[in-house]
Amino acid sequence: MGKLTGKVAIITGAAGGQGEAEARLFAAEGAKVVLTDIQKKGAAVAADIGPAAIFIEQDVSSQAQWQEVVTEALHRFGRLDVLVNNAAYYDPKPLMETDLAMFDRHLAVNVTGPMLGMKAVFEPMRAAGAGSIINISSISGTRKIPGQFAYATTKWALRGMTGTAAAEFGRAGIRVNAIMPGMIRTDMILKHDPEDNDRFEQMIPLGRAGQPREIAQIAAFLASDESSYIVGAEIIADAGLTL
Repeated sequence: MGKLTGKVAIITGAAGGQGEAEARLFAAEGAKVVLTDIQKKGAAVAADIGPAAIFIEQDVSSQAQWQEVVTEALHRFGRLDVLVNNAAYYDPKPLMETDLAMFDRHLAVNVTGPMLGMKAVFEPMRAAGAGSIINISSISGTRKIPGQFAYATTKWALRGMTGTAAAEFGRAGIRVNAIMPGMIRTDMILKHDPEDNDRFEQMIPLGRAGQPREIAQIAAFLASDESSYIVGAEIIADAGLTL
């Protein structure tokens, strides 16, 4: 039996990158997985995983769509144990190049999305007496990095949301924690300035960027009963970059 046998998880942003890695690992560890993404290619990922997975197209900034996702998860799998707020928007620009539309888009996906998700899963998790919510933040929310104004703002906000929700949800048996990845090899990151990425990678003590599965393994631990006494934690996974 895997460490997640019997659990049902919703993972947003699961059409690729870290979300896909999390979905595949969770299923391998015995979970039933609801993959969501605004990109329809997530359906092919769910089909490849097999009967343990379904895909639902979702805009995480829509409250109505969150209710649809939770309702379908309960209908298909009968319970809900885990939420991974993985979906993210990343368009690095300094403040003076950040227009209102870009700023609002970061807020919608990176802040409003997780807020709506946590609210949507609260009642079924409380009814079950337990649950694990994992918010994927970033080391951009731990240090002052120029050129990432909107993205960093939202990741700092997600840290505050995680801590506050952890304090509010704990009595219901729902654990809320955050993962703070450093540079991970995903299309979201690598599609931007390759030279800048190379310079950043050279600063990492391990000398390499991380792989999506390395973050997925942390998420699987936080989703499992092995982390039953971890609440409100911020796990930094950046190969020592912020030491």
